[in-house]
Amino acid sequence: MKILFIYFFDISITVFFSIEIFIRFKSYNKVLNFFKNGWNIFDLLIVIGSLIPLDGSEMVFLGRLLRIVRVLRLVSFLPELRTLVAILYRALPKIGNIVLLMFILFYIYAGFGSLLFAEINPSYWGDISIAMLTLFRVLTLENWSEIMDETMLVYPISWIYYVSFIFITVFALINMMVGVVVDEFLTNTESKLIGKLENNQQLMRDNQQKIISSQDRIGKKLEGIEKKLNGDL
Repeated sequence: MKILFIYFFDISITVFFSIEIFIRFKSYNKVLNFFKNGWNIFDLLIVIGSLIPLDGSEMVFLGRLLRIVRVLRLVSFLPELRTLVAILYRALPKIGNIVLLMFILFYIYAGFGSLLFAEINPSYWGDISIAMLTLFRVLTLENWSEIMDETMLVYPISWIYYVSFIFITVFALINMMVGVVVDEFLTNTESKLIGKLENNQQLMRDNQQKIISSQDRIGKKLEGIEKKLNGDL
């Protein structure tokens, strides 16, 4: 019963999305204008992927993935989510630079860790790649003290290695990522406020122009009435 319900629910969602994308497509005067919006292309690809019959073929797995990805259409429906995605997209270049710096630090610390601690616990520090995974665990602060206690039995001052890594990555670089996203969010909010202010100023100028035009017409009518009255007198 549940499987039958899920099957019909899946078909209903596909039909709803298909009708919605068709209505949106017809709302544009020109076909090319529809494809100028990236969200429209994203939604169209998901809908087309949902309509292609893939059962019994080698592409069944891909078809199921496309049906799962349909949840992302909620992003295009909700303006707030689209704004967040746009902010993250604009912040990606700056975040990429921070991630590159983190990778360099990871590589340096992993190199030292594999040289110093490989004999203590090869499963954590056997080579640079394993050491980088261990440092990622330290970065998440998940039981990192256990890893540190193990090396401190051999190297009592090895706590400097872990504390310095946590200070640089967690307290500095991770906060820099958060700061980049917050800065982009504030920039987006500021640009929206400036746009609204400019629109309001334009509306005020248009209204002032209309008032001036109305005053001119009223003045001309009054002059005409005054001339008529002077002629009658």
